[in-house]
Amino acid sequence: MTATRATPTWTAERPWRGIMVATALPLRDDLSVDFDAYAEHVRRLIDEGCDGVVPNGSLGEYQTLTDDERARVVRTAVEAAGDGARVMPGVAAYGSAESRRWTEQAAQEGCGSVLLLPPNAYRADEQAVRAHYAEVARVGLPVVGYNNPIDTKVDLTPALLARLHADGSIVAVKEFSGDVRRAYEIGELAPDLDLLIGADDVLLELALAGAVGWIAGYPNAFPATCAELYHAAVAGRLDLAVPLYKSLHPLLRWDSRTEFVQAVKESMDVVGRRGGPTRPPRMPLPAEARAVVRAATEKAVADGHH
Repeated sequence: MTATRATPTWTAERPWRGIMVATALPLRDDLSVDFDAYAEHVRRLIDEGCDGVVPNGSLGEYQTLTDDERARVVRTAVEAAGDGARVMPGVAAYGSAESRRWTEQAAQEGCGSVLLLPPNAYRADEQAVRAHYAEVARVGLPVVGYNNPIDTKVDLTPALLARLHADGSIVAVKEFSGDVRRAYEIGELAPDLDLLIGADDVLLELALAGAVGWIAGYPNAFPATCAELYHAAVAGRLDLAVPLYKSLHPLLRWDSRTEFVQAVKESMDVVGRRGGPTRPPRMPLPAEARAVVRAATEKAVADGHH
């Protein structure tokens, strides 16, 4: 393991490291975006120990936003964070040219990096995936690859990630496959590619395997405790990390479920952070699932998490 890989902290030179929160986007009851609430949310996340934010990811419901809304979300995040380097916009789109345009917008706003899925409406082969990432990387911002084969049906295997890194197209990967065994193969094939935790419910396992960042969901509701958990995990402090992980895991596992946006927003509402409704096609949580999330959130609050 290289010295740089062993430093799991945010820096302006490597602004994709540390805890980057995939921000939920507060909506009003009429489903319009509450940009003031979003700005407050971003400020609070950073004030309470998170390193930065990832707007316009799936948790931010980017697929349902207009172009104007999507651009304004990034501007709002940059202004609220006070430092564009702490903002990593999601730039996923149906076409590589559109992803490149969103990356150009991120560069204009002063963002430090971008998060990019492979083509998500086309089951691309390796040649197409490499061309897609190369096109976006030409903008000049560091690109973090996002492996989510469950949703995209395109698997960024360790071998393909190594090729993308050798191409100069990605600096890191958000690993969301859920297969923690991949961490070791990625480290062997591409030792200088930063591994980022992509699913909340494998945080501890990937931290112990050498992850240097966490693109996180549940810090939207519990930023301070999640920051404590992350730092303990990457430091190998199992005496601190394991109890926190076990206590939060009933919530963290929702990050890997289809209704993760609704669950995170429900928890935000319970703890007094504006989450609000979701836009269709996402529907409200069924009553039984909502009760489970609320109970787990209330227990986490009772346990002192915040």
